[in-house]
Amino acid sequence: MYKLFLIGTSDNSLPAGAQDLVDQCALLVGTNRLQDLVKNFAGRRISITPLAAAFKDIKEVLGRGNAAVLASGDPLFYGIGKRILEEFDENMVEIHPALSAIQRAAARFKIPWDDGKIISLHGRNHNHIPGLLLSHPKTFVFTDQTNSPDTLAARILNYLQDIQYSEFAEKLTVRVAEDLDLDSEKIFRGSLAEAAERSFSSLNIFCLALGDGTQAATENKNFEFGLTEDEISHSRGLITKNEVRAITLHSLRLPRTGVFWDVGGGSGSVSIEAARANPGLSVYTIEHKVEELENIKENIRRFHCFNVVPVFGRAPEILADLPAPDRVFIGGSSGGLREIIRVAADHLPENGRLVVNGVIQKTTDTAPIAMAECGLSVAQSHVQVSRSTFESRENPQQLNPITVMTGIK
Repeated sequence: MYKLFLIGTSDNSLPAGAQDLVDQCALLVGTNRLQDLVKNFAGRRISITPLAAAFKDIKEVLGRGNAAVLASGDPLFYGIGKRILEEFDENMVEIHPALSAIQRAAARFKIPWDDGKIISLHGRNHNHIPGLLLSHPKTFVFTDQTNSPDTLAARILNYLQDIQYSEFAEKLTVRVAEDLDLDSEKIFRGSLAEAAERSFSSLNIFCLALGDGTQAATENKNFEFGLTEDEISHSRGLITKNEVRAITLHSLRLPRTGVFWDVGGGSGSVSIEAARANPGLSVYTIEHKVEELENIKENIRRFHCFNVVPVFGRAPEILADLPAPDRVFIGGSSGGLREIIRVAADHLPENGRLVVNGVIQKTTDTAPIAMAECGLSVAQSHVQVSRSTFESRENPQQLNPITVMTGIK
């Protein structure tokens, strides 16, 4: 059986023994930059792109000889290795990794990387970049042409300004390693504001850290679920009560990633609990009252729930500008309930969930009918909560009854 050698490179050179492997091959595949590392190759050379054409040529050659694919760093670390193992029999593939770009960048930065979160933005659609990058005290990022370091820095700054938390930017350090191992290599260290004003090579690793990044990153995760009403900023007692919030979130069955609409967010209590429990989820909290929007922003700052995006406006009109949701909660509708349900149902994917909490009779009468008309299967839970302490057990506090209505598409 002929072999496909997958060879990683670093330090702008071939690893020891790689030239001997290449000399056994009839085909060499890689970018022009990586192919230039190979001298005196007698076989055929082709580009790694387009990938489908390269794979076709490799398969043809493997019927009569060996082939080699050159990759940067460790091919199994956000590299071509996964695609090759999907396309070719693993018994034919022999992998020779080099140091990954993250390892080399961390060495240049002189910071540990074992406590960092590693994200690739290559060809991926992320709805809320600030929430993604601020979810961990130290984040390493493989950028792309759309998400360059200056663009990332600017988006984070704009978000922090929007939630009135610009001072948090001063606690963050940006590092960028450009053109690793090349003569044009540069290492940048500075603030978000400084990074936003620069331009960077397209070949880079971006690092965002709380503090200077030299100390081990730690997260404040004493608990992820179970905030009390006293801990959440709200106005005049207008907040989804603890027990109802728990039932609501259980009914939503939130995914770990994706998009969640919290319509009529109020204090943002449901959004904050959802965001803390699911840091990979992008939470859009829609609220048209200025006082409540300020509470939402205060709670984002208080709990560092940077995956929550406060959206000022009225539903359903404002919903057209948001990414399509995987889950929707309607806590308030200001008279537009039926139309909000229609828009939400139209945008939900198969098995997506819509939850409506009803206190007044009009809501509990309208919501199930509107959800059913939109083709959702509907279930209802009638919740009556009484609270007492040991001392007050003979005279418990009775909270307003709530109907939690769940529609599944």
